[in-house]
Amino acid sequence: MKATIALSAAAALAAKASAACFAERLGYPCCSGNEVVYTDNDGKWGVENGNWCGIADAPAQATCWSLSQGYPCCSSSNAEVWYTDASGKWGVENGDWCGIPTGSTGGSTGGSTGGGNVTPSNEQYTISGNPFKGVEFYINPYYVEEVDGAIAQMSDSSLIAKAEKMKTYSNAIWLDTIKNMQSWLESNLQGAQTQHQSSGKDILTVFVVYDLPGRDCHALASNGELLANDGDLARYKSEYIDVIEGHLKTYKSQPVVLIVEPDSLANLVTNLESTPACADSEKYYLEGHAYLIKKLGVLPHVAMYLDIGHAFWLGWDDNREKAGKVYAKVISSGSPGNVRGFTDNVSNYTPWEDPTLSRGPDTEWNPCPDEKRYLEAISKDFKSAGIKSVYFVSDSSRNGKKVDRKHPGEWCNQTGVGVGARPQASPVSGMDYLDAFYWIKPLGESDGTSDESAARFDGYCGHETAMKPAPEAGQWFQKHFEQGIKNANPPL
Repeated sequence: MKATIALSAAAALAAKASAACFAERLGYPCCSGNEVVYTDNDGKWGVENGNWCGIADAPAQATCWSLSQGYPCCSSSNAEVWYTDASGKWGVENGDWCGIPTGSTGGSTGGSTGGGNVTPSNEQYTISGNPFKGVEFYINPYYVEEVDGAIAQMSDSSLIAKAEKMKTYSNAIWLDTIKNMQSWLESNLQGAQTQHQSSGKDILTVFVVYDLPGRDCHALASNGELLANDGDLARYKSEYIDVIEGHLKTYKSQPVVLIVEPDSLANLVTNLESTPACADSEKYYLEGHAYLIKKLGVLPHVAMYLDIGHAFWLGWDDNREKAGKVYAKVISSGSPGNVRGFTDNVSNYTPWEDPTLSRGPDTEWNPCPDEKRYLEAISKDFKSAGIKSVYFVSDSSRNGKKVDRKHPGEWCNQTGVGVGARPQASPVSGMDYLDAFYWIKPLGESDGTSDESAARFDGYCGHETAMKPAPEAGQWFQKHFEQGIKNANPPL
């Protein structure tokens, strides 16, 4: 799962200075490039080598809408148009996207160029129905930087073009530690508000809430920082969920989707008896969910989706029936908080449709051998269990091509990977309960290390169809990313 670097914005926000390269006076280096990630009263900030750096002002530089999204302006308003979206027209210069100016050249005239100068709006956004519908998706600046780093390692022009396109699609921001939540939550909420001011459209940001005590009790590769004990549950509530609540209450003018604690509740359905760590974590998973639903489920601009594993985890009839009871109990425990629905296939590879599979010995008699059939079945089971709001977000980031795995339970860095359907609201006709396809797991970030001597080595990452050598979970895996964009379906 995602384990991002922690970038501390606090020092940059507190600093007050101005010079040709203002950042040096504040203890930060100057950037070698000019890609804007963040702006405050001191100036424009970028990120290089995992740390903040200051961007020197350039005289007579064109100003345009793309600066607010972290991209430079093209050198000419007559630049060749490579791509057009709701924000404007995009060109490519120096191997990177740039916004084609629509007005005059010159210095900034006071328009906001990042999240740092944004004053939270007092307006209250209220989600009504599908939160993915009728909005613009926020672009994750950290992932853009990761892809830029990947492009720097490529020489194939066709592959570079595919990677460049990956930067134009939205994916989720993982709040996988207390420190990363402190670094990434508010800055990206500010970025979404700035994007809103630039485009005039409502901007949806998707975060993954992922730090339960005893996290991922049935796996080793993605165990978390908090242990299954009362003290760490208290930390989860006060240092993690309460802080998230505070920021969401402050930045309430734009919609937010929360993907809640991947793998946790599915483990309570299937692994309590077989895995002692899951039995030890049960109390904390249940209390943690009840607390966060009560706190975050009452916010009108927030929609939450609980994780339900994937087709080859809970797809069997008895597992789905048991899941209905578990999830109904959890949702009820969080009253008066609301849950919009559920998310499936997070960080997995199961195809949306696989007509080659049916219920039989090859699928261990699973009646739901792909994600579409899984959602069709479990939606009925959940409604029968008394769950009132049953909608789904399906992770399509890595299921565009059927991978090489010999058993559908294989989950770690699978060979043959291909990026899947692009993020889209209401993507399938006749499935009004499918809110969206969305990229929750960022393609290119490892599922876990293949180093058998590592403390977090999981045996699945050493299996035959797991790509090797693989870095630790969340670290960049260049070979896996390149294969994923080559095999994209639909093609990039």
